[in-house]
Amino acid sequence: MVFLEDAALTRAAQAGEVTALGLLLERHRAGMRAVALSILGPGPDADDVLQDAALTALRRIGDIRDPGAVGAWLRMIVRNTARSLLRGTVPTRPVDDGLDLPTAEAGPEQWLDQSALRDWVWEAVEELSPALRLPLVLRHFTTQVSSYDRIADVCGVPVGTVRSRLSQGRAKLAAALAATADAAHGDTARRTRDTRTQAHETLAAAESGHFGRLLAERWSPEVALFRGADRVGGGDLLVRAMDGDIGAGVRQRLTDAVAGRSLAVWEMDIVNPSDDPGHCPPTVAWLMTLDEAGRVHRLRLFHPRPLPAMQLLPVL
Repeated sequence: MVFLEDAALTRAAQAGEVTALGLLLERHRAGMRAVALSILGPGPDADDVLQDAALTALRRIGDIRDPGAVGAWLRMIVRNTARSLLRGTVPTRPVDDGLDLPTAEAGPEQWLDQSALRDWVWEAVEELSPALRLPLVLRHFTTQVSSYDRIADVCGVPVGTVRSRLSQGRAKLAAALAATADAAHGDTARRTRDTRTQAHETLAAAESGHFGRLLAERWSPEVALFRGADRVGGGDLLVRAMDGDIGAGVRQRLTDAVAGRSLAVWEMDIVNPSDDPGHCPPTVAWLMTLDEAGRVHRLRLFHPRPLPAMQLLPVL
């Protein structure tokens, strides 16, 4: 009977019903907590993992192929997230292949449910304040900037503040999801395609010597460059730094991108010249706040590997 109820609730959650997902999480909370405690012991880390698992389930409930196995799926999310926390990382694919990954034969209704759920989550994320939105997006939607330490570096705040903002953000996100369940949701897939195209065009413009022109045409004239919480310059500094790297033979290659109405993240690999393999760190994330017209007006550049202390200009 429980198996059948789980399956029915999972299908309802995949169709976007907030209450159904809440019932699933409540039903399996004890088992999820037992897994977290067995790996991490009692304390705030176990609570954080349970919160992370709940949001992961919300984002990815549409992926599950066996609705009756949702309990095992939830416990696996907790187990993998807890283990990754011990390693200092966050898993980008937190559940195993047998339960999580959609097959090539998946019907169009499954992909529709996944897209609708993703759009709904992003619509709710947009309801958060900027201070809560950025840590939540970095934690759950990026591959290189998802650890507490790295989020703290990006935001220029202590790790304890990151934990607090994530906790507040998740609580407010739950309320925002309920409030936006029946609202019109934006097309997140289209935004992601568009931002990937923009990233490729930006890199191409830089390599052809037209980075400054592209910024003048597409970005806000008041664009500000930040390191942590501190403003370090504007568009002119950005252009000089990019032109300097291109002149030195440095190239960037897009590896991942996400975007909402107010925030976009580009994650890049950096390819250094063969005669200077240590010119730049190996990766960089472009964290962009967008204005109402969709133009970049605030940019943070973050290198997951720390830069030398003497470096003054942000490397692009």
